[in-house]
Amino acid sequence: MVAEDDDESSKTEEPSERKISKAKEEGDIAISQEAKSFIMLLGMIFVVWLVLPYMFKWFYQLTIKFIETPETIPTDPQHIRLLLLRTVFGIFKILGIPFAIFMLFGVFASIAQTGFIYAPKKLEPNWNKLNIFAALPNFINMKKIIESIKGIIKIVVISFVAILVVRPYLDKVNLMPSMETMAILGFIHKVVLLLIFTVAIAVLVIALADYAYQKYAHLKKLRMTKQEVKDEYKQTEGDPLVKSRIRQIRMERARHRMMENVPKSDVVIVNPTHYAVALQYKMETMDAPVVVAKGLDNVALRIKALAEESEVPIVENPPLARALFASVEIDQAIPPEHFKAVAEVIGYVMQLKNQSPS
Repeated sequence: MVAEDDDESSKTEEPSERKISKAKEEGDIAISQEAKSFIMLLGMIFVVWLVLPYMFKWFYQLTIKFIETPETIPTDPQHIRLLLLRTVFGIFKILGIPFAIFMLFGVFASIAQTGFIYAPKKLEPNWNKLNIFAALPNFINMKKIIESIKGIIKIVVISFVAILVVRPYLDKVNLMPSMETMAILGFIHKVVLLLIFTVAIAVLVIALADYAYQKYAHLKKLRMTKQEVKDEYKQTEGDPLVKSRIRQIRMERARHRMMENVPKSDVVIVNPTHYAVALQYKMETMDAPVVVAKGLDNVALRIKALAEESEVPIVENPPLARALFASVEIDQAIPPEHFKAVAEVIGYVMQLKNQSPS
């Protein structure tokens, strides 16, 4: 018990959506039996209010001959068999309709709380449940104690409400022997309907409180330790160290491809020691010069070194180098605001190559 308490105290983090969803797939959901009881009571009210009068009528029609004129009932085998079939069918009709209604309300009571859930793991046999010794510690725990207390409170409340409702009608019970059959059934219908309706109100209050408690207890049970949160993040988002290494590899590959473009460039604009931007411009195919490489500090020095090795012209223009580095990404054309400054550089380079720009 001490180890279990320590484990619960270490679970300080709220459950993630992934853990809640996984628990739902396994059938581990918050469901209130009191809410189900209330919905079943609504079904009972529906049956007593609308169906019970017809049930009384069918029951009266089914039994009146046995009570008032039993001597007129044929006793030959053929009529007895027919009477038996009619009786069985009548009982099935009287009991089958409310049974079907209760079954529908029972299904709705579960769906209303949890929605449609497909949890095949819940249907898998768990042989541990058949082991009495393994299940013995679960017989006495805080959850069982709370459920027992709730059951006692519910019984006390419902019994108290039932006594208050039924007490005013106890005097009329003595008059029932002198009443006609339909009058007795009508009296019973009235008392039962009032009793169920009043009990339903009491159960509604209990169900709302229990549903809130079940949601709280369920989320508390699903709480996670800090280590579980970290492990789940690694599973869903990936290990930060691995992701960092992947980003580093991608950057290295991108820088390698960029360096391969430096010898193909037409000019490298530099701020002598900090910035370097390599431009490529083909008048026949490009509307504007394109940045094929750029770098800062050590990368800038590497670009300059490659340009010198490849005999690519290097032009010092610190303002233009800083502006292009900040505003233009690799493989993008320079923006219009830099056309004039870059055109002067391109023109200067072409003059160095004894070419005349158009």
